[in-house]
Formats: sequence, structure tokens, C-alpha cells
Amino acid sequence: MDTEAGGPTSHVYFSQRLRLHYVDWGNPDAPPLLLLHGGRDHCRNWDWVAGAMRRDWHVVAPDLRGHGDSQWSPDGNYSMAAYVYDLAQLIHRQELAPVTIVAHSLGGNVALRYAGIYPEAVRRLVAIEGLGPAPEVLAERAKRPIDDRMRAWVEEQRSLAGRTPRRYPSMEEALRRMRDENGHLSAEQAGHLTRHGVIQNEDGSYGWKFDNYVRSQPPGDMAQAELEHLWGRIACPTLLVYGDESWASNPTRDGRARHFRDARVVSFERAGHWVHHDRLDAFLAEVRGFLGP
Repeated sequence: MDTEAGGPTSHVYFSQRLRLHYVDWGNPDAPPLLLLHGGRDHCRNWDWVAGAMRRDWHVVAPDLRGHGDSQWSPDGNYSMAAYVYDLAQLIHRQELAPVTIVAHSLGGNVALRYAGIYPEAVRRLVAIEGLGPAPEVLAERAKRPIDDRMRAWVEEQRSLAGRTPRRYPSMEEALRRMRDENGHLSAEQAGHLTRHGVIQNEDGSYGWKFDNYVRSQPPGDMAQAELEHLWGRIACPTLLVYGDESWASNPTRDGRARHFRDARVVSFERAGHWVHHDRLDAFLAEVRGFLGP
């Protein structure tokens, strides 16, 4: 990580009355590079990528609503439409377009939708496992009638309302949970992600910063045909990144890649869902080659 110029500065912007946080790595005269994290993550999980890219790019990394140091939605609204609006608001208010985006998981899903809605606003796009559930998973979900899905969602919301966020008696306990989540992490990576991902409670215990309601699966979303329509509208070159050891379905094999005008799929050996952590150097080399000068 390039630490010569120090770390990023923290900033806020507002979207749908929420106070949302992002970090800026400086170099404002360089082309903008937006880094979007995944679910239950935070913007500082990009620090290694940002540190490596900051000399050539103006790197900005937001905390999604309900994550990191961004405000929690008071009504538990974490729909995909809300995330897309937040991204559109950040790009609009900070005048980042045309912007290059590197995004992971949930962030990748949001970025792909945004790029399909505003194809003129995105220069290049890297999405790490951002297409969402595999087609067979979506097909099974679609078999459930809407009343069944709505009842399940209501029960899930009630359960989350009564759920006390897990507390860890020490930073070491939280660190252990972080390492259990991804066995590829080095000790330095796990410690960094944990320090920036927890908040200390009044009683001295530690808890994760994200809102438990981000776990909720909305009962409805865009139809798959609508998502495919948006993917087909993406005008910029797109890199779809996957880890060979991940649970995610590879879009070359499951057919989703064919919906893109200009997309390439690259898969990394010895990597799970967090490719940018598991194979950092190889990932950076691939991204630099793709983004170009």
C-alpha cells in the first residue's frame, strides 16, 4: 500500500435525507476511480487497491447506506433502487462522470445497474462477482408466489427487529470472526478490515458497523429480463471477475455474459469471493491492464 502521502480524507454527502460517508484519496486532477464495496463490508476494505492506484487516479470510495460510517436507513430501506440512487447522487454531486468503477459483490450489482441506466456516465467497469445469484437460484426463487415471498419478508423483518446485534468482548474476538469469514486473509489484512469494520459500544464491547437490516432479502426486485436489458445497455468495456473457489456462478458457464456488448470474464485461481483480497497483486495487474492509461 502506498502510504507516503498518508491515508484518505473523510467526507459526507446526502441522499434521500441520509448522511452518507465516503473517503477521498486525493489527486483530484487525475481521472476519477470509484470503488464500491460489497454487503456488510465498508469503504476501507479497498485501502490496498486505493493505495496502489492513487498516483494515477482520483480514488473515491463510499460507504453504502447502512454500512461503515454511513447513516442507517430509519425505515430499514435497503432496496437495490435505493443503492442505485445513492450512487447516482454521489456521481452527480461530485461531478465524477465519466467515471471508472471497480466494485465488489453488492457494489458490483449496483454499479452494473447504474451503468445500464446511465451508459454515458461510465468509462470502464470492473465487477467482482457482481451479477447476483446464479440463474438456477433465481429460477427457484421465482417459483414462489408473491404472497409467499411477502410473508417470508415480513417474518424476516420482524426477526431482525428483535435481533440484538452481536457483541464481541474484545477486538481479538471480532478479529477471529473476520478470519473465519475468509481464510485467505493475511493477519495484516484481517486486522485492518476488523479495525475499520467495528465500533466500540458503551460497555466496552465491539460490534460491526453495518445495520442488521442490510441482511434482509427484499420480496421483489427488477425482473431478470429487465436486468439483462440493463446489462445490454452498458456501453463501456466491462471486466467480470470471479474466484475459482467462490460460491458464485461464473457468467461464462451459466450464459449471463452473453447479455453484455463488450464484456470479458476472468477467473482467478486460489481466490474466493473477495478476489481483491485473496489475489491482490494478480488482481491489480489485471485491472491495470484493463483500465489502460
